[in-house]
Amino acid sequence: MVRSFAPILSAVLIPVSLAPAVLAQDRKPHQSVSDQRDQLLKLETQWNEAHLRGDADVLKQLWAEELVVTVQEMPVMDKIQALKIVGSGRVKFKRYETSDVKINVFGDAAVATGRLKRVREKQGNDVEDDWRFTKVYLRRDGKWQVVAWHGSQSAK
Repeated sequence: MVRSFAPILSAVLIPVSLAPAVLAQDRKPHQSVSDQRDQLLKLETQWNEAHLRGDADVLKQLWAEELVVTVQEMPVMDKIQALKIVGSGRVKFKRYETSDVKINVFGDAAVATGRLKRVREKQGNDVEDDWRFTKVYLRRDGKWQVVAWHGSQSAK
C-alpha cells in the first residue's frame, strides 16, 4: 500500500512559505537614525525641563527600572533613590541647560553626550555646575528610557 505525502507536505509547506509574508506585514518600518536622534533630542528636552520643574512623574517615565546615576560627590544612585531626591524638593534648579549634545544610535541602544550647565539652590546659596555628561538610552517596546547617567566636572 503506497500513500501519498502530497497532502501532508502541502499542509506543512504552504503555511511555512507564507510565514515571511505574514511576519513582514506585522513589522513596523524602522525609523531612520535621523528620526531616532530627533526623538532622543526631544527626550533630552523633556529631561531638562523636568529637572527645572522638579517633576518626578516625568523623570519616572524617562528612567528605566535599572537606572544607575553616577555624579561627583554623591553615592551611586538607582531609580528609587534618584526619584526620592527629586520628589523631596530639596534640590531646586534655577538653570538646567545642555549644549554640544551628540547622540549616537546603536540599534536599540543610544548614547547621548554633551555639556550641562546648571544652577541649583543649596542651603540658600546658588551653586553653579559646569559638567560633561554621558547618558545611555535603551529602547524597549518602541520606548526609549535612560539606563545610565554620568555627570562630572568639565575641564577648565
